Amino acid sequence: MNPTILLTTNPSSPHPTLLLFTPFLTASAPLRLSSAPLRRHRYKISPIRSSSVNTAEVFGEKRELTGVQSLVDAVSPPVRIAGSAIVFAAAVAAGYGLGARFGGSRNAGLGGAVVVGAAGAGAAYALNSCVPQVAAANLHNYVVGCDDPGAVKKEDIEAIANKYGVSKQNEAFSAELCDIYCRFVSAVLPPGNEDLKGNEVETIIQFKNSLGIDDPDAAAMHMEIGRRLFRERLETGSREADIEQRRAFQKLIYVSNLVFGEASGFLLPWKRVFKVTDSQVEVAVRDNAQRLYAFKLESISQDIDVNQLVSLREAQILYRLSDELAEDMFREHTRKLVEQNISAALSVLKSRSREVHRVIEELDKILSFNNLLISLKSHPNASSFARGVGPVSLIDGEYHGDRKIDELKLLYKTYMTDALAGGRLEENKLAALNQIKNIFGLGRKEAESIALEVTSQVYRRRLQQAVSSGDLAASDSKAAYLQNLCEELHFDPEKAVQIHEEIYRRKLQRLVADKGELSDEDVKTLEQIQIMFCIPKQTVEAAHADICGSLFEKVVKEAIASGVDGYDAEIKKAVRKAAFGLRLTREVAMSIASKAVRKIFISYIQRARAAGSRTASAKELKKMIAFNSLVVTELISDIKGESTDTSPEEEPTKEEEQQQTDDDEEWESLQSLRKVKPSKNTTGKPGQKEITLKDDLPDRDRADLYKTYLLFCLTGEVTRIPFGAQITTKKDDSEYVNLSQLGGILGLDDKEIVEVHRSLAEQAFRQEAEVILADGQLTKARIEQLNDLQKNVGLPPQYAQKIIKNITSSKLSAALETAAGRGRLSIKEIRELKENGVDVDNMISGSLRENLFKKTVDDIFSSGTGDFDEEEVFEKIPKDLNISEAKARGVVLELAKSRLTNSLLQAVALLRQRNHKGVVNSLNDLLACDKAVPSTPMSWEVPEELADLFLVYMKSDPEAEKLARVQYLLNISDSTAEALRAMKDRGLPNEAAKEDFVF
Repeated sequence: MNPTILLTTNPSSPHPTLLLFTPFLTASAPLRLSSAPLRRHRYKISPIRSSSVNTAEVFGEKRELTGVQSLVDAVSPPVRIAGSAIVFAAAVAAGYGLGARFGGSRNAGLGGAVVVGAAGAGAAYALNSCVPQVAAANLHNYVVGCDDPGAVKKEDIEAIANKYGVSKQNEAFSAELCDIYCRFVSAVLPPGNEDLKGNEVETIIQFKNSLGIDDPDAAAMHMEIGRRLFRERLETGSREADIEQRRAFQKLIYVSNLVFGEASGFLLPWKRVFKVTDSQVEVAVRDNAQRLYAFKLESISQDIDVNQLVSLREAQILYRLSDELAEDMFREHTRKLVEQNISAALSVLKSRSREVHRVIEELDKILSFNNLLISLKSHPNASSFARGVGPVSLIDGEYHGDRKIDELKLLYKTYMTDALAGGRLEENKLAALNQIKNIFGLGRKEAESIALEVTSQVYRRRLQQAVSSGDLAASDSKAAYLQNLCEELHFDPEKAVQIHEEIYRRKLQRLVADKGELSDEDVKTLEQIQIMFCIPKQTVEAAHADICGSLFEKVVKEAIASGVDGYDAEIKKAVRKAAFGLRLTREVAMSIASKAVRKIFISYIQRARAAGSRTASAKELKKMIAFNSLVVTELISDIKGESTDTSPEEEPTKEEEQQQTDDDEEWESLQSLRKVKPSKNTTGKPGQKEITLKDDLPDRDRADLYKTYLLFCLTGEVTRIPFGAQITTKKDDSEYVNLSQLGGILGLDDKEIVEVHRSLAEQAFRQEAEVILADGQLTKARIEQLNDLQKNVGLPPQYAQKIIKNITSSKLSAALETAAGRGRLSIKEIRELKENGVDVDNMISGSLRENLFKKTVDDIFSSGTGDFDEEEVFEKIPKDLNISEAKARGVVLELAKSRLTNSLLQAVALLRQRNHKGVVNSLNDLLACDKAVPSTPMSWEVPEELADLFLVYMKSDPEAEKLARVQYLLNISDSTAEALRAMKDRGLPNEAAKEDFVF
């Protein structure tokens, strides 16, 4: 059972109600159709849709009239009316006569008249009531009788209605009109699996106008057809049939909307009856419009003209197709036309015959078509043309994407090759190539790559022709000739220069490969090529350095590989032949040799670093020195063509002499340097210094390697023997010659060599001096010991004194830090150290100096003298300790405030202990704090104790100023002070009285 169908019967209604859920577009709301009051017509939709259809197949056979209908058809309306009146009158008269005869009275006659008259009236009514059916039958027969539905005329239909005296709004006549129209529309609309042909709307409108049917009645027939399609879809059982009916329904919606135009919105209630949404109606209109427009486009070829474009535009408007979709469809159609040409061209190109002219013809067709579309786009009446007219593009087509790009490149290359077949590229061909690139969607780099490949081949061929014919050599300006050639081919001059260089390099490779060297004739040939092709000198030198340099590098590597013992006369000859036969400049030859030699040097350095001991490292370095002296030096001499027996000496300039004098002073400062310094009396071959490792190793690594060999020269060779012992074999001064050559190999200048020797001597002297000066004390005996050490090491006195000073300073700094931290350093000692030139500020940290200042001030406040020198405390001491005056004042004020109260408490405590001297000292400390921070009179819980303090202080015979200040601070009145003075004069009380007085 189909779940979308639900049949229900309303018992209160005399007619069953059919509740339907529309399966076309949505099943959200049911469709209610009453089966009783509507007239139903079931028609089979005919596949015949042309205007020349067989009307019998569409509208059925002619209808036969019954006897009464034939009578009505034979009588005209006036005669029929008159006849009806006569029949009625005759019936009335006959009834009256019969009634009067048989009734015998006038009343019986009247009764008979009424009865027979009613019968006559019934007969007349029956005769007139079948007139609409007769008119409808004649209308049906009239339409069937027309061979072509297009031959139906509105005047004929109106004549039929007038003939029988019926109105077109008559129910029977109107129903027949609707039935005829419904049959015709059903026949015109194609089945669901077929597309519209485009003439359906025009045919239906023409037939509707011929029938003279009103739009509401016609619209009702369209809705009736929709219901029939709806029912047929419900009755179908296959998916294919369901899709077919769906498409038929969509075509009905589309054609109906076009037939009724703007009135379709209220004449065709698709949404209300079938629950169709606006978007679904739009989809139906869009899909069918696209199919119709696509059918219209099938007639468009590459010979399109203005009339066809106008016709397409009119069809688009008629089909209600949007401009965006019409533009996309037109572009797609033009793209397919071009794709046909591309496919044809590729099939020819891939065939065995490879008829290139046919490929070019297909591509020319594409260009012609593209140019036609471009010209039509700029036509004055372009606004009335079909949308989408413009240049062709393959985007979103068969040849769009990376999968087909290689085939398009092949076609582009073929067209470019044909364009350059004459040896030059014309402007029209250049424009055509640009169009093809745009049509194919090739990128700039892809097109340039193909163009470069093709034009390079043509340019080489033109160059070969120019050289073989002598035109290039005979031209006055080679550069102008080559430039003109590039302009003819639209070839990049920079690429041409690269081709020239390639030609030169190939020629050079052939000449060198044949003989292994360049003869004078070869050089002359290369110079001619250089001149003809305007090759710069730098390019020529680079080519020689690359090609000839590779051969020379091979010879150099063989010479180096021969080793110290294998560098014989044959190898020397090969090196000299390669150096001069390959015509390399000295700079290039030396650069190649330097690269190979430095690799060997680096290998020696790596082995020296990997050695397990200093002696083993020195031996590896010694091998490198021998290799440099016996192989590298000879190699450089052979490259230069010089003899190694004698080295040319150059006269030094004045500046060099001055520099030499300064260097001599440096070299004479150390004993080890004097041995390394080259001398005129030095025997043996000097090592080369042109190839060095200065740029290959960091400065620190070069200095460390030199220091390693220097230590070997100083300490000798160490040999380990069993039981953990070792034997040191001293070397003579000949090792310093190797050390000098090592410095040259490492690229060390005189300043760096001097620095290494000096640092090593300073290191040795410092190690011994730190042992001697372990406690930092420099005695006379130790000075003599250090002098002997300085002479043994060979360190100049000024450097030795500097080291001694650094050691003693560091020791002293540590001692001062310790003393200051433990509080055993006074300001007096600080001043003595500064007078002796000791940098106390750097030796003692700032925090310790601040602590020392606090301790010094605290000592002043606890000295018991009562003295406080503001200049000393606020200026001199901070200056000696390098403390800011503001910070010093803050420290003093803070200490004075805290000590002021503490001094009074301490004095009272000492008084109670009967320590009179301590009381006096505490009161003096109180006065010192008061001088730093002037105080107000102080209070105490026991005023008598303050009087006792004043009395004790007065007995110590202080100065009058101090006594007066103590009286003020202890808040002693003048009367009390006088009484206490009197007591002083009488003497102190005895011990018992004193005890009572104090406590």
